[in-house]
Amino acid sequence: MNLRILSPLLGLCSAVALASAATVPAKRPNIVVIIADDLGYGDVGVHGTLEIPTPNIDSIARDGVRFANGYVSGPYCSPTRAGLLSGRYQNRFGHEFNPPGPSPTNQLGSGLPLTETTLPQRLKSTGYVTGLVGKWHLGGSEPYNPINRGFSEFFGFLGAAHSYTNLDSTSPNPIRRGLQPVSETNYLTDAFTREAVSFIERHRQEPFYLQLAYNAVHSPLDFHPRHYERFAHIEDPKRRRFASLYGALDEGVGKVLATLRESGLDENTLVFFISDNGGPTNDNTSRNGPLRGYKAQTWEGGIHVPFFARWKGKLPAGTVYSNPVIQLDIHATALAVAGIDIQPGWKLDGVNLLPYVSKEKTGAPHDALFWRFGPQIAVRQGDWKLVKGQDGLSNMGSIPTTPASADGAELYNLAADPGETRNLATENPAKLRELTELWTRWNSELPPPAWKPGNRPPGGRGPGQNATNAAPESARPI
Repeated sequence: MNLRILSPLLGLCSAVALASAATVPAKRPNIVVIIADDLGYGDVGVHGTLEIPTPNIDSIARDGVRFANGYVSGPYCSPTRAGLLSGRYQNRFGHEFNPPGPSPTNQLGSGLPLTETTLPQRLKSTGYVTGLVGKWHLGGSEPYNPINRGFSEFFGFLGAAHSYTNLDSTSPNPIRRGLQPVSETNYLTDAFTREAVSFIERHRQEPFYLQLAYNAVHSPLDFHPRHYERFAHIEDPKRRRFASLYGALDEGVGKVLATLRESGLDENTLVFFISDNGGPTNDNTSRNGPLRGYKAQTWEGGIHVPFFARWKGKLPAGTVYSNPVIQLDIHATALAVAGIDIQPGWKLDGVNLLPYVSKEKTGAPHDALFWRFGPQIAVRQGDWKLVKGQDGLSNMGSIPTTPASADGAELYNLAADPGETRNLATENPAKLRELTELWTRWNSELPPPAWKPGNRPPGGRGPGQNATNAAPESARPI
C-alpha cells in the first residue's frame, strides 16, 4: 500500500484506540484486610522481636505505614470484628462481649445485629466482589452467616476458636464454604492461605474486598511439623509450638502478598494488617511487651496492637505514623478508596486515614479514643490515658458487667510511660478530671451490653470455656 495512504490510516487507528482506552474506566482499587487472632504487640519483628522471624508481616510495615499507636475498640475477639465491619464503636449497639449461642429463649443466638450495615454490604452494593476467608465469630446461625451479611464468598468457621487439624464436616463448629459444612484435609492456616490466593486469582479483573481472618495464633497450639522444625532453637516446648503457629501465619501472609505482586495488583491494592486484640497470656506463648496487660483488659497490652498498611505507589514506604488510630478507621478508609461517599446517617466513628498519612490533613484523626468492657474502661486523648483495668483475666475468666465508672481510674502519660507503670492521677488531678468527664460523656451515649459475658457461642469458646472441637493445650502435630 502507498505509504502516503497508510500513514494517515495508522494515525487514525491510533487516535481511535486512544479514545476508546480513555472511555474505559480504571479498575477501582482492591482492599485486603488481614486479621491475626490474639497476636501480641511484642511478637512482631518491627516491634523488636528476634526470636520468631516475621519477614512477610514486617514487609507490610516496611513497604508502607506502621501505625505506632494502632488500637482496636475492644480487647476481645468478637467486639473488635463487630467494630471493624460496622465502622462504629460496637458498644453503640450492645456488642460489648462475645455473642452467646442459641438458648431455649433465643433459638437463633446472637451476633452482629442485623440492623447494622457492614463494610462488605456497602462495597458489594457498588460492584465489589467481597470475600471472607477464616474466622467469623459474629453469629452462628444462618441469618448471621457472612453470606447473608454482605460477603459474596465465605470459607471459614463461625465460632470463636478452631482446631487446626480436626477439620471434619461433622464437627460441632465445621469449616463452611458458604452455608455448607465441608471437610478439609490441609492444615487450617495453609487452607485459609490457599483460599485467599484463589480468591485473588479468580477476581483479579474486578474490584474486590478480601477479609483474611486467620485464627492463628489463637489456641489450641496444633502445629505442623514443617513449621515446628524451623524453630528448633526455641527450647521452651510451648513457646516453640506457638512459634510454629506464627511461622505458618507469616508464611501465609507472604504467599498472599506474592499473589498480589504476580497478578500485577500491587499498585492497585490497599493492604491492612492488624491483630484483633493483644496476646492472652505471658506464659511463653504470645507476648505484649513492653506493654502492660493482656487480651480482655483495657491496659495497653489488650488494645494496642500491630497495625500496618501498604499501598505501593500511594502510601509512602517506611512511614511511622504516631497519632492514635483505631480499627474502626479501616471501614471509613476502605469506603474512601472505593469512591463511596459516607452518608451522615451512617454515624461512623472511624475516619479515612489516607489524608493524614499523606499529610494532606494535619493534626490527629481523632480527638480521643474510648473503651468500655464491662467494668473496665479507658480513654486516650493525645499522650494521656485514663484507664481502669482488671487484673487476673489472663485465664479468660468471667468478666463482671457492673455499670462502668471512671471512679478509681488511673492516669498515664503514654509518651513517657508506654508500659503504664507510673500512675499520675494524684500528681495531675486536673487531667484526671478532664478525661473522666470526657469518658463519662461518651459513655452516656451507650446502651447497656446486649448480653452478658461468659455465654458459650455455638461450637466456639466463651470466657473460660474450650472450643468444642479444639485439641487440648498439649496439642499434637498434624
